[in-house]
Amino acid sequence: MASLSLQPKFSLHPNNSILHFHPQNKPQIIFFTRKVKIKTKTKCSSIDPQQQQQKQRESFTRKKKSVTETEKGVDPVGFLTKLGITHKAFAQFLRERYKSLKDLKAEIFTRHLNLQEMASGFEILGTHRHKEHRVDYMDWAPGARYCALVGDFNGWSPTTNAAREGLYGHDDYGYWFIILEDKLREGEEPDELYFQQYNYVDDCDKGDSGVTIDEVFQRANDEYWEPGEDRFIKNRFELPAKLYERLFGPNGPQTIEELGEIPDAETRYKAHKELHKDDPPSNLPPFDVIDNGKEYDIFNVVVDPAWQEKFRNKKPPLAYWTETRKGRKAWLKKYTPAIPHGSKYRVYFNTPDGPLERVPAWANFIQPDAEGKQAYAIHWEPPPEYTYKWKHTAIKPPKSLRIYECHVGISGSEPKISSFNDFTEKVLPHVKRAGYNAIQLIGIVEHKDYFTVGYRVTNFFAVSSRYGTPEDFKRLVDEAHGLGLLVFLDIVHSYSAADEMVGLSRFDGSNDCYFHTGKRGHHKYWGTRMFKYSDLDVLHFLLSNLNWWISEYKIDGFHFHSLASMLYTHNGFASFTGDLEEYCNQYVDNDAVKYLILANEILHALHPNIITIAEDATFYPGLCEPTSQGGLGFDYHVNLSASELWLSLLKNTPDHEWSMSKITSTLLGNKNYADKMLVYAENHNQSISGGQSLAEILLSQGNDKAPQSNELLLRGSSLLKMIKLITFTIGGRGYLNFMGNEFGHPKRVEFPMPSNNFSFSLANRCWDLLEKEGVYQDLFRFDKDMMKLDKNEKVLSRGLPNIHHVKDTNMVISYLRGPLLFVFNFHPTDSYERYCIGVDEAGEYQVILNTDERRYGGQGIVKEEQYLQRTISKRVDGLRNCIKVSLPSRTAQVYKLSRILRI
Repeated sequence: MASLSLQPKFSLHPNNSILHFHPQNKPQIIFFTRKVKIKTKTKCSSIDPQQQQQKQRESFTRKKKSVTETEKGVDPVGFLTKLGITHKAFAQFLRERYKSLKDLKAEIFTRHLNLQEMASGFEILGTHRHKEHRVDYMDWAPGARYCALVGDFNGWSPTTNAAREGLYGHDDYGYWFIILEDKLREGEEPDELYFQQYNYVDDCDKGDSGVTIDEVFQRANDEYWEPGEDRFIKNRFELPAKLYERLFGPNGPQTIEELGEIPDAETRYKAHKELHKDDPPSNLPPFDVIDNGKEYDIFNVVVDPAWQEKFRNKKPPLAYWTETRKGRKAWLKKYTPAIPHGSKYRVYFNTPDGPLERVPAWANFIQPDAEGKQAYAIHWEPPPEYTYKWKHTAIKPPKSLRIYECHVGISGSEPKISSFNDFTEKVLPHVKRAGYNAIQLIGIVEHKDYFTVGYRVTNFFAVSSRYGTPEDFKRLVDEAHGLGLLVFLDIVHSYSAADEMVGLSRFDGSNDCYFHTGKRGHHKYWGTRMFKYSDLDVLHFLLSNLNWWISEYKIDGFHFHSLASMLYTHNGFASFTGDLEEYCNQYVDNDAVKYLILANEILHALHPNIITIAEDATFYPGLCEPTSQGGLGFDYHVNLSASELWLSLLKNTPDHEWSMSKITSTLLGNKNYADKMLVYAENHNQSISGGQSLAEILLSQGNDKAPQSNELLLRGSSLLKMIKLITFTIGGRGYLNFMGNEFGHPKRVEFPMPSNNFSFSLANRCWDLLEKEGVYQDLFRFDKDMMKLDKNEKVLSRGLPNIHHVKDTNMVISYLRGPLLFVFNFHPTDSYERYCIGVDEAGEYQVILNTDERRYGGQGIVKEEQYLQRTISKRVDGLRNCIKVSLPSRTAQVYKLSRILRI
């Protein structure tokens, strides 16, 4: 019995994100049945082919099982074992999810070469300039019966550029394909070469040199073929003519009897060798025959290894196709572009419910509902001189993240929508000066309604046209990289806008193209559409979208927005007690979980330096664990409780009733994942979602009047600095601040909408406050020094803090993080002289940051001569030594071990 494995493919292994060489799909064996005689000492016996086949299958199964069991580093419940968690139901859920994920990848490999191809749909879908003087358009609309591209380039005609049966058409999966040929200019002749290629970037190319096509092909043949090898290329009918003459010519056999018995292979081979034994050496491939001595394998034809290696090293003359390629000048002289740059277009479908027009799903530049008119896509193919040229390379991710969260539209000081260019020139230098090392952009992906802040996305591959062009956004990212800033994108794959005219809802006329049908296809409260993550083509769309932003715009990472909306069929609107049963019951969308695992595996395999951040209010188990250990594979998770804590304390709890234990436990979050935590005191949600920023609560009277009295202003300023410092230093490796909050922006954000008569008065930032001496400049100075503290002392990248002193009665918190000691006195009235705080190392401790300094708007109660403290050999807080510090009310100090004393 002989066996033949199916053709292998190069792809990402189903179990992890490492590249492996493995068979396509599940390994399959094709068995060729043959009776094999087994010789024994006594007799020859025939083995039943069915029996033999069964044995081989069992042997293959045993091998496969042993390989699977010994796969290194893969454990579907690995993170549960690491954390010492025993929960049978959840462990079983993880194992079943792992098997389901393997099946999903196997299904993907039936349609895609590998997972990289799965995440690269943007290379063929949408409109693309083809090198053979044409534009190709492809889109997915399985529910449509007819597809055409309409626009101002063809008078919005639904019949001029169409794809239907017999004319390009579509495949079995519903992908429509349209070719738009460039128009030959009047008086010009068609290209001599049918597959004539053009270089659309350079004015001239090799094909413009005047060399003829025949000369190019002659050179290709001369350089590729060695003497004698091209004999049958030049005389292709020589061999069949000779065979025909021998069999049917006048000198050939006239009857079957004259033909005689055809000799066996061995005889014919020996006769051939005898006939050609005196032939001179040849460049033709030297074949030979070897008898392996097997009954069923009489002769194997093999080739000389040296010649075979020589043949494999030969490169086909494909380079000579580029010899005929012409430049941009020749193209523009001969052709008019099928779709000129800047053309407006839509895709036209004929569906069972009638004709409809949609904005193409893969379009990269959109004008959504301009001036009340129907939305349309804009063909973006700028001339080379207007195409942005990248100047800076990607940045290596730092060990700690200081993220500046921004919204481009409200980044200006004037009551209007700011542009990418305004942001690049004015805000980026401020971010660099403030000491942050990354920006996170919200509202960048195209959305129809400005007041939604960009969270109801309509066109996933397009930057919002209200801020500028794709080239403008490239410049923004490039300039940020030039300043040493990473660029993160707030990505919304948990839901989509329900708009049908510009978004994906009912894209092809059906209700289940990209989304679920019925109630599950709509968000429980927000009215947005919910993706159908079980569909391979939806996964193709979403995974390609992530890869697109990195490949096209060099984005450094993603903040996945509102994961709870997609992880559960109740969209996260349920009470969670923390029981693991809540994360594996019938309300969990397992398809959405598998999508997130796939997304992280593919992103980290294709782009090793990419950073993914999960925003999940339910904190799904394993969120930041490796996918090979049963986790979802995110690099960071957001502690959403911190901002809610501060907002609740400031609004609902008197200062003297604040619980220090609650503050530390909330800020530290889950200790098992604290080192992968991204924390913030406040973000845009508090300012934008109808709420107030912390500064608005603490520093103003809730209106546009001047700040409060000096006493209340001192309280507000002191608490703001303390809240920021403890949030910044007690958490994980990442910190986030929303634009303007670094200097205590006094006003909330309110986007133009019908309720405010579309006013822009609160949709901006008051940058002019930084130019005036006062509380805002003091707060900015402190925030800048706080960022400098991490830059110089590596606070965030150190291990987790040792919180050794938490006193609710005194309202004092102290903790150690590396050589740094942090001390906070939240008491509104009580100050402490020579307050004992335990430390581990004996030595001298120097104050390096004090919230009460006058340059930060404080009172300067602790003088500089008190900044140096020497330890006392006394056990306090369970530590061997202590220092006695001066702690004014509502102040915080950071000490650094400047000198170690050896006893």
